[in-house]
Amino acid sequence: MYQKVTLDNGLRLVTAAMPHTRSVAISFFIGTGSRYETDERAGVSHFVEHLCFKGTEKRPTPVDICTVIEGVGGMLNAGTDKEMTIYWCKVAQPHFASALDVLVDILINSRFDPADIEKERQVIIEEIKMSLDSPPQRVSMLIDELLWPGHPLGRDIAGSKETVAAITREMILDYLDRQYRPGNTVLAIAGDIRHDEVLDMVSRLTAGWKQKRPRADYPPYRGGTGRRVAIENRDTEQTQLCLALPGVSIVHPERFKLDLLNVILGEGMSCRLFTEIRDKMGLAYSIQSYAEHFLDTGAMTVAAGVATGKLKVAITAILAELARLKEPIPEEELSRAKELFKGRIMLRMEDSRSVAGWAGGQEVLTGEIISVDDVIEIVGAITAAELQKLAGELLVRDGLRLAVVGPVPPDEPLEELLKL
Repeated sequence: MYQKVTLDNGLRLVTAAMPHTRSVAISFFIGTGSRYETDERAGVSHFVEHLCFKGTEKRPTPVDICTVIEGVGGMLNAGTDKEMTIYWCKVAQPHFASALDVLVDILINSRFDPADIEKERQVIIEEIKMSLDSPPQRVSMLIDELLWPGHPLGRDIAGSKETVAAITREMILDYLDRQYRPGNTVLAIAGDIRHDEVLDMVSRLTAGWKQKRPRADYPPYRGGTGRRVAIENRDTEQTQLCLALPGVSIVHPERFKLDLLNVILGEGMSCRLFTEIRDKMGLAYSIQSYAEHFLDTGAMTVAAGVATGKLKVAITAILAELARLKEPIPEEELSRAKELFKGRIMLRMEDSRSVAGWAGGQEVLTGEIISVDDVIEIVGAITAAELQKLAGELLVRDGLRLAVVGPVPPDEPLEELLKL
């Protein structure tokens, strides 16, 4: 399905031809993110991402950049994560060449004008304030702090108001030189394309992009002890909670087993959490779980918004569902979960952006692309006994972490509830 080639400058190009579509998705994956930052430079990855849209010599203003894409009905955006940064656009096939030119231009030729830096600094500080004002976002920050205490993975990706205020242009350019290297980048393109034509175009546009300084590596996560509960008192209508456990890395052999456990627990309206906590008990409108996989660690998290007076009841009910994962899973339920897992992946692959993301994300993080068919085969072979064994290993009392945001006293004795 994919064709991959490494250019002379180290840039990896991955293409996927989808001749039945009328679109092309272009995604640059940079192998860097917030976990590559020191405490003093927290937020610089996100800062750089913002500034790449502020102007180049060829396109001096943000409007000049965006109009090329949005003026033909396309979409253009970017995102910073903990281990990678993505710049992407999606356009109708006739506009592929100009869209690719825009993305290459902002990555290689952004000016990082001092005036733009100061204006965008204030924009990012407002973005941080907005996140802090949002209880669901704030509780997700707190659970990360509990899961990875004292480590960059436990920090907010955007940094703090204080660190963003202290980031200088020299810090930004130094970070750019170290991390934004062609050898640290994957360009994934999917849609109505031909590989040879794309390769020729990419080679010409990126010929001047050269390796500079060695990439700064990330600090590994060694594990650690810290608080099990974090409560932030807020005057809100309901209480947001995240209940989490350490998981497994993106390269761990049990990764897809944990993903399947997560489907059973908290994905979709037929999952256990939705059925028990919402439908039967009426404790929450929004409740779900998700699994995260990083290069050397991971987590499984349940997130919900509940009535403050029912907080302890909800926590106890969620823990009961976690504990129930350690019991044998009925074959009928396992079969349904597998079909949901496989069906969601196959439906995603109808979209050119998802196809580019599937390949590019794996390649930049692991250097290997597992095909959709391979994943479906892996998931299809998972047994109930294997899931029960993994649940018994991961779902243990000492791993439980709880974050709460709402009208809850900071000294509320919630830790005594954390039992499995």
